[in-house]
Amino acid sequence: MRGYWNMLVLRSIRRFCSLPSFSKQSPKAIPLQETVLSKLKAERDPDKLFALFKANAHNRLVIENRIAFEDTVSRLAGAGRFDHIEHLLEHQKTLPQGRREGFVMRIIMLYGKAGMVKHAVDTFHDMHLYGCKRTVKSFNAALKVLVQTCDLEAIEAFLADVPPKFLVELDIYTVNIVIKAFCEMDFLDRAYLFMVEMEKLGIKPDVITYTTLISASYQKNRCEIGNGLWNLMVYKGCRPNLTTFNVRVQHLINRRLAWQANDAMRLMQKIGIEPDEVTYNLVIKGFCQAGYLEMAKRVYSALECRSKYKPNVKIYQTMIHYLCKGGEYNLAYTRCIDCMRKNWFPNVDTIHSLLQGLVRNGQQHKAKMIMKLVRSRKPPFALTQLDSLQSILSKK
Repeated sequence: MRGYWNMLVLRSIRRFCSLPSFSKQSPKAIPLQETVLSKLKAERDPDKLFALFKANAHNRLVIENRIAFEDTVSRLAGAGRFDHIEHLLEHQKTLPQGRREGFVMRIIMLYGKAGMVKHAVDTFHDMHLYGCKRTVKSFNAALKVLVQTCDLEAIEAFLADVPPKFLVELDIYTVNIVIKAFCEMDFLDRAYLFMVEMEKLGIKPDVITYTTLISASYQKNRCEIGNGLWNLMVYKGCRPNLTTFNVRVQHLINRRLAWQANDAMRLMQKIGIEPDEVTYNLVIKGFCQAGYLEMAKRVYSALECRSKYKPNVKIYQTMIHYLCKGGEYNLAYTRCIDCMRKNWFPNVDTIHSLLQGLVRNGQQHKAKMIMKLVRSRKPPFALTQLDSLQSILSKK
């Protein structure tokens, strides 16, 4: 009897435990943090956005959320409310997180995104005031903002005065920031000399350093210097990467040296660097421009069959355009169908050429199939463009 009674009690307990606990969880409850982030994202009025962010200035989820922070600052900057940005970021420095270098670096970079360069540099100079230690990381963050000004005098003064003052040791990231800035300001010689000086101080150039200089040299038609830097990079034992090779292939294609570009791509494969869509598109375009359509088709086939990469919209555009130019409308049709079924569309001029070629060859059914896919494009082509293409099918 006692055993039976115990079973009844146990069943009752189980039934009681299985009832929903309405006090602990409500099906309509929304986490407070989620509500705050949603409100920040949805708010469009800069004053209300500022007030909302300020009200949550101590909310860890908000201040540690990089995306929410960047989005808020970006929208306030877009509205020209730099006073709000200054108020928010200066307050952030007073928080316990303000003693973390990574947190202060984010403030520096946010000032930079807002175009408030002086505030960013001042933040770096004042880090000791809120108990935050400086290293080359925060120095690089401030430098990255400063180079946005393209003020050569200010950049060189910062490089000369700040490291000894705060005992900051420069690193390769510093070198690459400066070299990229000098190249973009058209001071190629200065960029090269800076690399040489830093190497004397023990900071060895890396592949990014050389690639930046080589790319800038080729863009400024200083081919001998670009080639010399390539040779220097190899001589120093610095291995070129995919980006470096693509820079060189682009340079060769620009000079109509398709076969040399193809040799560069083969060298990549030989040393274990797989060409990407950019490489293939450049080489295919190079052969097409030089009139070697068969070679372009072979390179395309290699991409389709032997590469982990697949043709993208630029490669399709290049192939379809030049196949039409070469009168190979059947193959152009096949490539175009493949392309359009992925919702990638060649430009209207190329589609126009293809339709004209198909109609001229009496292949109206193929032309109609192309038009059917053209009309299914999302977003659609303009009505004037559609009418122009449709008119080709109406011609006898």
